[in-house]
Parts: sequence; structure tokens; C-alpha cells
Amino acid sequence: MSSEKQAGMNVQPQAVAPMAIAGGGNRNVKQLPYNNDGKRDWSFGLLDCLGDCNKCCLACCCPCLAHAQNRRRLDYLNTNGVPDPDRHRVTGQDSLLYALVEVACDMGWILQIGTRKNIRERYNIQGSSTSDCCAAFCCQSCDLVQGSRELQLEEDSFGQGQPNA
Repeated sequence: MSSEKQAGMNVQPQAVAPMAIAGGGNRNVKQLPYNNDGKRDWSFGLLDCLGDCNKCCLACCCPCLAHAQNRRRLDYLNTNGVPDPDRHRVTGQDSLLYALVEVACDMGWILQIGTRKNIRERYNIQGSSTSDCCAAFCCQSCDLVQGSRELQLEEDSFGQGQPNA
């Protein structure tokens, strides 16, 4: 019997960081603490979008391209376990769909909700569908930059880091 039980004390289990994927990059480069549910905060705040002017300009001027780039990079990481060698390219198959939805009904942000959720799940970031929806709706550009910067941290941890467009 442990000394805690003998003394009549109950010890709560502590949160443990998720295991690293063999051959993968670092999914928590900034070593942010995990809560009791094994979740952490975003590496950059939603309003830290000006921390990367190139990404911010792309997201503000052409969110369809920024979203497609994020989506392609995330899908490549999930499928192949390594960064997309063509990750700096801004065009992608999702750009046209986003542009059509944005032009037709000014609702391109809806497509960002799923991508944000997938990024949160990959990096064990705390949040909910409601917070994903609010971030995408209230500030499309900030949401796109925040997701891109999170992806870039892992991509750079592979030792292949170059500035993204």
C-alpha cells in the first residue's frame, strides 16, 4: 500500500503529454503545459496574426488561398507524417471551393471550421466546435494565420524549416 493511501490521502493523476510519433516532428515545439485532459493552448494567440506579416497579408487579401494552403499542409502531415515538400505553394484544390462559397454567400469561413478542428485534434489543443466557429466567423484572417503558424512549428521541427508564403 502506498504512503498516500496509508495517510488517507487521494492523489489525482497528472496530465501526461501525448507520446511522440516515431519519425514525426515535434507537435508541441514551445513545450506548452497540458491540462488534466491532455490538452494545451495554441502556440500563438488568435490576435497574434501580425507576428507573421506574410501569412497575415495572404490571409487578409486572399483567404481562399491561405485556407487551401493550410488544408493541404495539414492533410500531407496527417497522411505522410512529414511536411509537404511543396508546402510553400499557395494554390490548391480547396481554393476554388472556398472562393465560390465566399463570393456566392460571403461564408467561406464555414470551411475553416473543419480545418481548425483538425488542427486542434492533431496538436491536442483545447477548444470546441463552438470556439472553432467563433474564431472562423469573427476573424477569418486571424484564424487562418493561427492555424498556419501552428503547422509551421511542426514543419520546422523536422529541420526543413523555411519561411512559408
